Amino acid sequence: MQENIYKNLGAAQIDVLAEIGNIGSGNAATALSTMLNTSISIQTPTVKIMDINKAADMLGGPENVVVGILSVMQGDVEGMMLFLLESEFACKTLNVLLGSDYKDFNSIDEMGQSALIEIANIMAYSYANALAALTDFFISLTVPSMCYDMLGAVLSEPSIVFAEVGDQLMFIKGDMNVAGENMKSHMLMIPEAKSLQKIMEKLGVQG
Repeated sequence: MQENIYKNLGAAQIDVLAEIGNIGSGNAATALSTMLNTSISIQTPTVKIMDINKAADMLGGPENVVVGILSVMQGDVEGMMLFLLESEFACKTLNVLLGSDYKDFNSIDEMGQSALIEIANIMAYSYANALAALTDFFISLTVPSMCYDMLGAVLSEPSIVFAEVGDQLMFIKGDMNVAGENMKSHMLMIPEAKSLQKIMEKLGVQG
């Protein structure tokens, strides 16, 4: 396996990866609008291939405290999807959904945490299904796990995967508008080395 295979991507392959972000965001907006029974729009996402350290810097640095919700990809593509959001985003979204009055993450009870995991599950499946549609691969996701910690700690679990693919990942930034409130969310898609090779071959890139 060649390290940093993302660096072999040409403009056409980058466009395909961007389309994964576009399709996934559209699917997520539709599903979340139905779930929350309110208007949700997601701006055209920014999709970048970048080093994990640069991604951490863009997210506020390793000491920035975030909510991280991790799903494991299985099937034809294996790896991880990590949904990252600020505590304020989590609380505002849950307050719309549940009619609650959460002030910060520590005030979110079990019902709120379950709802937040379901929202992340919808987001992850939206992007995974977009990838599956463009590659004709079968992809399933495990039940997500959630943590609230400094970004450096949140990123530690998938660190082995990062190393296998040369510290490169697919960074999807999509700002949402939920009931008139602008909120920021990020998705990191991290295929394992063999799966990344399969995806790149499907896109016409040799490893």
